[in-house]
Amino acid sequence: MDRPTAAAVEGRFARWRGRRTARVVTWAARVAGLLTILSLLTPLLRRRLQPATWFGLPPEAPLVGSVVVATLGVGLMMLATGLRRRKRRAWQLAVVACVLLVVSHVVGRHALVPTVVVLVLLVGLLLTRREFTALPDPVGPLAAVRVVVQMLLGGFAVVTLLLLVRPSLLEGRPSTGEILAQSALSLVGVSGPVQFRVTWFDDLTAVLGLTFGIAALVLGGYFLLRSAEPRRTLTDDDAERIRALLARHGRADSLGYFALRPDKAVVFSPSGKAAVPHRVVAGVALASGDPLGDVEAWPGAITEFLASCRRYGWVPAVLGCSEAGARVWAREGGLDALELGDEAVVDVATFSLQGRSMRTVRQAVSRVRRAGYDTTVRRLSDIPAEELEQLRELVARWRGGPAERGFSMALSRTADAAADPDAVLVVATAEGETRGLLQFVPWGSDGLSLDVMVRDPAVPDNGLNELLIADLLGACRGLEVDRVSLNFAVFRSALERGEKIGAGPVARLWARLLRTASRWWQIETLYRFNARFGPVWVPRFLVFDAVRDLPRIAVAAFEAEGYGGRPPALLRLLRR
Repeated sequence: MDRPTAAAVEGRFARWRGRRTARVVTWAARVAGLLTILSLLTPLLRRRLQPATWFGLPPEAPLVGSVVVATLGVGLMMLATGLRRRKRRAWQLAVVACVLLVVSHVVGRHALVPTVVVLVLLVGLLLTRREFTALPDPVGPLAAVRVVVQMLLGGFAVVTLLLLVRPSLLEGRPSTGEILAQSALSLVGVSGPVQFRVTWFDDLTAVLGLTFGIAALVLGGYFLLRSAEPRRTLTDDDAERIRALLARHGRADSLGYFALRPDKAVVFSPSGKAAVPHRVVAGVALASGDPLGDVEAWPGAITEFLASCRRYGWVPAVLGCSEAGARVWAREGGLDALELGDEAVVDVATFSLQGRSMRTVRQAVSRVRRAGYDTTVRRLSDIPAEELEQLRELVARWRGGPAERGFSMALSRTADAAADPDAVLVVATAEGETRGLLQFVPWGSDGLSLDVMVRDPAVPDNGLNELLIADLLGACRGLEVDRVSLNFAVFRSALERGEKIGAGPVARLWARLLRTASRWWQIETLYRFNARFGPVWVPRFLVFDAVRDLPRIAVAAFEAEGYGGRPPALLRLLRR
């Protein structure tokens, strides 16, 4: 690796100091919250809550106080996640919670240890306030207030309805005011003025009310502290600036054109000569490929991107950057790199179906041709609009729905001549019907990068994709294309090492695990398919800030690529 610059070293030290501070405060908040909750479970401390009545408070005050203290303890443990991301709002709420806990401990003559720990945490928060600068989600406060009010009103309404429809289970004839008071107090786990004839009905209303109250606390905290996920829209102005960068420097990276996905945002360098396209998923800012534009301006774009991540508390990550890109990210951003896989790049000038190594592809192509298949290779600008519309409808029907897989090497649109006139479409037909197609996007002025590979699910013929790729490679000279990027093979080198004679037990075990995972994800399949065309393997890397962020990055990457992540039903529910 190249030696980091002075600015990179200083930035790395500042991030290390900030992470260390946030880690200490996070664990202190967790310990303080846990001690606070545990302290309420001891008989001695429950007796010490009774002196609260000395201040002229009603007899129920100690119980209410214990619920408040427990809620604040749970709140501190929830705030720990926001503190770890150095969220300003989490710091503010933690300070308020600590002040309230100190007051509660003093008034209730609470245990000494939790009081001291919370007081130390409060002092630490005040001393490190400058480290907590991450901005909150712009829609967080409104969403948090709305969900808290909805959950509390829902619980209040459910308990009230139960009390009204089953009066035979209540002692006497409680008034409407008493019923409403009972419903409201049940949200915090406190008994009200209503007396019950059967114990199970009392327990049922108490559990329902407290469940809604806890749900309001948890969901309200989630919306208040969640990392911002900006609206996934690429503006027309940003798209034009990206196209200008691609026109001058698009040859550098085969993934550059995918920056035009409509669900990506982009951060430009101060000079405007470089940019980092990205998408925020689950609090992770996922960039893909190398920065766009002039290599000399990459450091400025990287600095702006990392500053944006710190501003909003996002976890920075880069999927599929090149070795040169990984060096710049490590030198300028102080990030680490992990080899993720290899990109298959075919040299058009040397590709041929002749020879022993191409026997499998040659046989597959011949078999499909004998079955009556033919292909056409055209740029989108040369295809009539009516035909493009028909092809888009076919692709939507073949996919069976709006779900799409791909992020780092997918454009998310097919056969759109207005947006991608230089893209190339390879279409296979049989008996006058379209059976499959490939779409390639531009890679500079002399290259193509595979975007879409889709076929009619009813087609039984093996080898259709081989035919499409072989005919595309054969037509590249007429298109003035010298190189073609095919699919990305994840962990290809690990699979290859595990197959070599003399491979160690770790390499063999890792390769065996990857083959097992291939039952659900096309890991080995893509590697084998790409290898048939004799490509040059170009390594691609995952760039990340800290090892502990890798699980979160994996979830975000799986969701962005369409292979899983957070359940869609849960996301829709939370948005509602």
